[in-house]
Amino acid sequence: MLGRRQIREKVVQTVYSYYQNPVKFDVLEKNMFAGIEKIYYLYIYQLNFLVSLKELAENQIEIGKNKYLKSDSDINPNQKFINNQVLIKLEENPERLFFTGQHKELKWDLHDDLLVKTFQRMAAGKRYQDFMKEEGYSFEEDQKFIGKLFLRYIAENDDFHDYLSDKELSWYDDIHIANSMVQKTIGFLKEDEESRTLIKMIKDEEDKTFAMKLLRNTLDSWENNEKKLSERLENWDLERVSLMDKVILSTAITELDNFPFTPSRVIINEYIEIAKVFATDRSNIFINGILDKYCKDLNRI
Repeated sequence: MLGRRQIREKVVQTVYSYYQNPVKFDVLEKNMFAGIEKIYYLYIYQLNFLVSLKELAENQIEIGKNKYLKSDSDINPNQKFINNQVLIKLEENPERLFFTGQHKELKWDLHDDLLVKTFQRMAAGKRYQDFMKEEGYSFEEDQKFIGKLFLRYIAENDDFHDYLSDKELSWYDDIHIANSMVQKTIGFLKEDEESRTLIKMIKDEEDKTFAMKLLRNTLDSWENNEKKLSERLENWDLERVSLMDKVILSTAITELDNFPFTPSRVIINEYIEIAKVFATDRSNIFINGILDKYCKDLNRI
């Protein structure tokens, strides 16, 4: 599980979509959980991309072996990348294999243009070439290399982001969540343990109940929360507050009111981080100020 922040993000996104296009609550709730499920699909798709880079490298080695005129590198290919212990663990992960088997659309074609171009860029890069020159094998070095490879060629790759948004529009907004899931998966792997369990967005019924309650209470409390917000604005009209800022604030106030066992500072910090993702550059300062004032007025610890 990633934690509650990602669930809060999906609630904020869902409330925002509601005030742009109102639908019945049961439809809204269904759409929210469908969106959460799609993040898992994206997560698997990204893991499959890493595995496919390994498969593409293996194909290149086989092509070299079958050449009529072979070079020294064709006869004795460098297999350090295809023997990377992290890639092997991801490749053999039974949950990834099963889910991909159930959802063939998540499997990459080895002739896919993005995959091939990414492999070529990677193989031409200094980090890859330095890694391939290093002698010996270390799980920690393999782990560090794959982590940096993922950041460079997937998480921070605009071409990859555009490709994803063409396949599934919601993925563009959620790629930062899937990126975090992949990074945590790579970091959690242990040399002497099999890779069996992948990360879930919704861990259990408690998480699901939290998401449902936060969504419903935020919508039910909207007008009351607008009043609370208006009372704490200084030299500013409520109409001038952007919809996204109002959604973030209303969701945060709802959580402060309805989840008393979560410390206020934890809640405030979570919504400040959400504002950094979805709102304007200065929204996090504005949101921090309003929520801090609200907690002080209520003597909320």
